[in-house]
Amino acid sequence: EGCVYVNSDPFRVKMASCRLSGGVLVSVLVFGVQLCCLVRHTSGGFDLNMFAAQQSPPDPCLDENGKPRRCIPDFVNAAFGKEVKASSTCGQPASRYCTLTGNSADVEERERVCHICDSTTPKRQHPPTYLTDLHNPNNVTCWQSEPYIQYPTNVTLMLSLGKKFELTYVTLQFCSPRPESMIIYKSMDYGKSWVPYQFYSTQCKKTYGKPNRALITRANEQEAICTDAHSDIEPLTGGRVAFSTLEGRPSAFNFDNSPVLQDWVTATDIKVVFNRLNTFGDEAEEAFRDSYYYAVSDFAVGGRCKCNGHASKCVHDREGKLSCDCKHNTAGDECQQCKPFHYDRPWQRATARDANECIACNCNLHARRCRFNMELYKLSGRKGGGVCLNCRHNTAGRHCHYCKEGFYRDESKPITHRKACKEIPRGPTPSSPSYPKPGDGCPECRGAKKVSRKNYCISGYVIQCSILSREILGEWTKFTINVGTIFKREQSLKLRRGDQYMYVRQSDLQCKCPKLRLGRKYLMMGSVDRDNNREGLTLDYRSTAIPWRNRWGKRLRRLQRQQKDGKC
Repeated sequence: EGCVYVNSDPFRVKMASCRLSGGVLVSVLVFGVQLCCLVRHTSGGFDLNMFAAQQSPPDPCLDENGKPRRCIPDFVNAAFGKEVKASSTCGQPASRYCTLTGNSADVEERERVCHICDSTTPKRQHPPTYLTDLHNPNNVTCWQSEPYIQYPTNVTLMLSLGKKFELTYVTLQFCSPRPESMIIYKSMDYGKSWVPYQFYSTQCKKTYGKPNRALITRANEQEAICTDAHSDIEPLTGGRVAFSTLEGRPSAFNFDNSPVLQDWVTATDIKVVFNRLNTFGDEAEEAFRDSYYYAVSDFAVGGRCKCNGHASKCVHDREGKLSCDCKHNTAGDECQQCKPFHYDRPWQRATARDANECIACNCNLHARRCRFNMELYKLSGRKGGGVCLNCRHNTAGRHCHYCKEGFYRDESKPITHRKACKEIPRGPTPSSPSYPKPGDGCPECRGAKKVSRKNYCISGYVIQCSILSREILGEWTKFTINVGTIFKREQSLKLRRGDQYMYVRQSDLQCKCPKLRLGRKYLMMGSVDRDNNREGLTLDYRSTAIPWRNRWGKRLRRLQRQQKDGKC
């Protein structure tokens, strides 16, 4: 009774602090107590399922159904245990400094207690390691600069976090009076360049040329402001400067959708520059100057390892470098890109609504590499933009989904089979169709070579389209096209804008009537084939398919108007 458990984990021995009736604080082992509670809870025995649960904890990046969800690393003090580089530290050589106590407003009641700072004596040294060690209020240790380094000379503290973090706050707790003027900077490129985070001064306009406590709007969310808060000389010790990265920023409540603030809170390094000491005005007498210096007991930087919502922790690699343990098929130090072969949609930061995981390209097991194409992604209705590279097994196409020239599809095998495409025999056989070549029984191409009123008027359809993919189906090739503009169509033709199918005989393609290439835009004109039941267009050697030219748009619009006026 009266015990406070440090950790409720029943499988680890933890210390508990119990206050006895006499008021004496002692430490006891609570393993036995917690073990008994566990046995009673499981009705006489250990629940082995609990051991299994501890061995394989659930993945924070997956929900209870195994679907990807946003995950973020734990909130930490990113400065803890890190090295801080200080431009000035007392004790090299040994020097005297004095602390001020008493009523700071009354000169007669102020007392000076003087000490020696000596880096060669452990009890008298004040190194920068004290800034980021374990902060114990009952045993305060302080870094301290040399006495009286006054404006225009600065004192600088530089902290490297080791990787990109998304910061929530930067705090400094002082053993001396707080500075009259100071600046907090951040770097996003490991100290190569610096951006101001916050200015502090009792004279913002005079010292930094900035207004005091300027209003933050959406137009200046990524700008540092100046404030006179935390710049008083009181308290003489124990004062704190606390900077919140998102406080007062209008888009903070919609952080997921604000790239500006996501960039604003990102940092790899923090630099603090002390510009001017706070004094009582007696520094003109050299005897009092050793009372003025900078001393900080705790330098804390609160935030999370930046992983863009695609990792729940950061780990050290073999070289000791900190990086995200990326999930959702992402890669990079900050999970800032898709891992190889997962380029079917563009990389995005995870949000509370959507994990935005990277999707593997659909190459039907015939390719190991692919790339992303934004134009194809938009044409697909933002469903997929992956383009397979170096298709194997005699396949071709954006998804390696049809047979390359000289091969035909074996319908007895799925397209994912490595032998789905067979070589076309050189001579026709009863089991394979004959494929005539140009100049060897090919019909004369009758498609139009230019846009004219006659060609427009006799056509059953006139469209502008892009060829996306193709698939060989026996004697026919099925193309997937994206119809951009419909200039003319007969009422019986079911044709609309967007993705459509188009069929052409293999023999006509071999004769280059029409001549078609993937990824190109064409003007297509022809008559409607009423004898087939296929969904989409059917082209043959009489159809027109010529590469699109932008100047044709106006001419075709004019022909449209003439058709409506009955001039066709």
